[in-house]
Amino acid sequence: MPRIIDMECSVPYGAAAEAKAAEAKTAEASPGPAGYGMANYGRIFRSRREGADHRPEVELDAYVDQLGKLGIVRSVPFGVSNEETVQLLRRFPGRFLGLARISINALKGMSGVRELERLVRDEGFCALGVSALVDCIPASDRRYYPLYTKAAELDIPVRIYSSMNYANDRPYDLGHPRHLDQVAMDFPELKLIGGLGGWPWVNEMVALVRRHPNLHVDTSAHRARYLGQAGSGWEMLIQFGNTLIQDKVMVGLSAGLVGQPYETLIQEYLGLPLKDTVKEKWLYRNAARVFGLA
Repeated sequence: MPRIIDMECSVPYGAAAEAKAAEAKTAEASPGPAGYGMANYGRIFRSRREGADHRPEVELDAYVDQLGKLGIVRSVPFGVSNEETVQLLRRFPGRFLGLARISINALKGMSGVRELERLVRDEGFCALGVSALVDCIPASDRRYYPLYTKAAELDIPVRIYSSMNYANDRPYDLGHPRHLDQVAMDFPELKLIGGLGGWPWVNEMVALVRRHPNLHVDTSAHRARYLGQAGSGWEMLIQFGNTLIQDKVMVGLSAGLVGQPYETLIQEYLGLPLKDTVKEKWLYRNAARVFGLA
């Protein structure tokens, strides 16, 4: 059984109150016509249609036990607040990787920087998460730079949303990999992770990962069965990920998001046309090194 660090997992709700809060948030009316903005994801992806929830309906303890049995030694929680991540880190030490999600729209200026430092130093968070999709601001915007500076000072990686988005109330290319290029040039010592693989700009993503020593990429929100499929647009990732950038690719199983069992998704990665030593790097060793676990 391989060891795995999952760069994107959907955890069960830890308490009824949290579930109700999430339901209330989902039910909030969004501006514009039906299906506009983030609601457009429900039109495009079956797993996000009305009423769908990416978080599994099992007890949290049973879920964590399942991860251990499958060889998933660490996971990055997806779609959770910093407060919920704090509870996960306290309740299950050594099982989750906390990404501090600091929105520059919610926490302005130095207040966000102070919050990042608190989460890392006091609560055990080990990375910063930046989402242009949420903030509607590209990751190369200078308003993020105080956060990047603090992340470099704390010696933690920064995971940046790097893919096309389907929210039709904002530009589709907010997460284009070109924004990683500017950040990597300005912070050459900062460990960066391009989340979601850069699709459909996979060639640019791969080229930038090769160009910058501290830039990596993860495959979250995409199934491995399509990564190895001709005509999918992932051909360059498979080619270079098996050779020149084999030390810089990480795996996000995204089981809740894609609506498939963990066992199926793990077997899809093991079935990719990669060398066995490379599969081990993708599944575990690369992330372990970047997060300081190796």
